[in-house]
Amino acid sequence: MNKSLVIIPTYNEKDNIRNVISRLDDFYVDILIIDDNSPDGTAIIVKEIMQEKEHLHIMEREGKLGLGTAYVAGFKWALERHYEYICEMDADLSHNPDDIPRLLERCSQADTDMTIGSRYCKGVNVVNWPLKRLLLSYGASKYTRIITGLKIADPTAGFKCFSRKVLENINLDGIKSSGYSFQIEMNFRAWLKGYRISEIPIIFTERTEGKSKMSNAIIFEAIFMVWKLKILSIFGQLK
Repeated sequence: MNKSLVIIPTYNEKDNIRNVISRLDDFYVDILIIDDNSPDGTAIIVKEIMQEKEHLHIMEREGKLGLGTAYVAGFKWALERHYEYICEMDADLSHNPDDIPRLLERCSQADTDMTIGSRYCKGVNVVNWPLKRLLLSYGASKYTRIITGLKIADPTAGFKCFSRKVLENINLDGIKSSGYSFQIEMNFRAWLKGYRISEIPIIFTERTEGKSKMSNAIIFEAIFMVWKLKILSIFGQLK
């Protein structure tokens, strides 16, 4: 396996972070934690673990700067260090660390440049979500596909693997969105450049520890972002 990195943004994830790191240990991947100055001491725990694990790294930021900017910072860090495959996942165990090898394997195949761990490519595979949250997510996916033309069952998914060339050729400095809309924007920019995007089915399980970061602001940003992306693409403004 080529050099691979898993990027995990954190904000108040002290209840989950040890478990996530431990479960990734068997997969011969490097791990980058990007912590937004978590008041609960998440970064302190990570730095304690780092004393025993050379493949674990941390980027500490001054405050809660958003998911999108965290991933962009992580992508740049990965490119500077010549990683071949770069994964993104949540810290709350809603994404199963055991699926990382599947994402990497699919992304390394000749017919794909980017792989999405999809909740919706084979039915609906979500556990412990209230019906309202499920309808919101599924509806957002359908809404995104209709407006943008993306042929992706789960365009808002945050469990992905990029080959290096995809991130090298996307204007990371031009990405300002966060949350759902960040995931949509990355997919759309990759798709516009002709990169091949595949999906593998995963089971998404709602967090049992910690607090969800979902907010109305994230939802509204996603609603308007899809129109912005479509309009900018029509006028050739997405570089």
